Amino acid sequence: MDKEKDDYDKLFSSIINAKHLVAFTGAGISTLAGIKDFRGKDGLYKQPNTEKMFDIDVFHRDPSVYYGMAKEFIYGLEEKKPAIVHTVLAELETRDILKAVITQNIDLLHQKAGSKNVIEIHGSPSVHYCINCSYTETFEETAKTAKTGAVPRCPKCGSPIKPAITFFGEALPQKALMQAEAEASKADFMLVLGTTLLVYPAAALPAYTLRNGGKIAIVNNQPTQLDSYAEILFDDLEETFEKIDKKLKNL
Repeated sequence: MDKEKDDYDKLFSSIINAKHLVAFTGAGISTLAGIKDFRGKDGLYKQPNTEKMFDIDVFHRDPSVYYGMAKEFIYGLEEKKPAIVHTVLAELETRDILKAVITQNIDLLHQKAGSKNVIEIHGSPSVHYCINCSYTETFEETAKTAKTGAVPRCPKCGSPIKPAITFFGEALPQKALMQAEAEASKADFMLVLGTTLLVYPAAALPAYTLRNGGKIAIVNNQPTQLDSYAEILFDDLEETFEKIDKKLKNL
């Protein structure tokens, strides 16, 4: 117990004393908000045919495959509220302790919690665009149609509307990836939260911090390939961030 308390104290001290603190987040923090992950025990990819949901070739052939599956998973996100990890990270940024959040998630919960400097390396549903012309619209505009079960179409040319999420078969957004690599390289301390570090190139980001002399803390409910390099390891995100939140309020 004393060692665990010492580790929590060490984590909090590392957070508030970091010169350039960066958080790298994955699906594990979203499951706390009631959103299914992709690869977990009850994840989205355990359901039939869901691997086709984010396949760009399938989308071009039949966009109703994506919209049929995304009706609840993506377009029901408006009802989801940020979990404690999201709110604590937003508070750390407000206090100018946290410099950036790099996220693999596509649920907009960091922004909903109040985080400003969010780098979305797998794209974002905040913008949707016509696959044929220059027309764009907001998440809210697309969601109105998507929730009815219909495929949203461009009012200019009639082509399908696609979210600015990176589908399989598409390149990651290069600007976001370069920003993420720059932030990870500058970080003297990185919080690696709710990610198994299996999906590349995103999974390589903590290595940028380590290579440049920074340290990492990993909080994830499954082992990762970088556990042996972590300064601090915890497996319970909710408990860890409740403790950080309490310490932050007592500052």
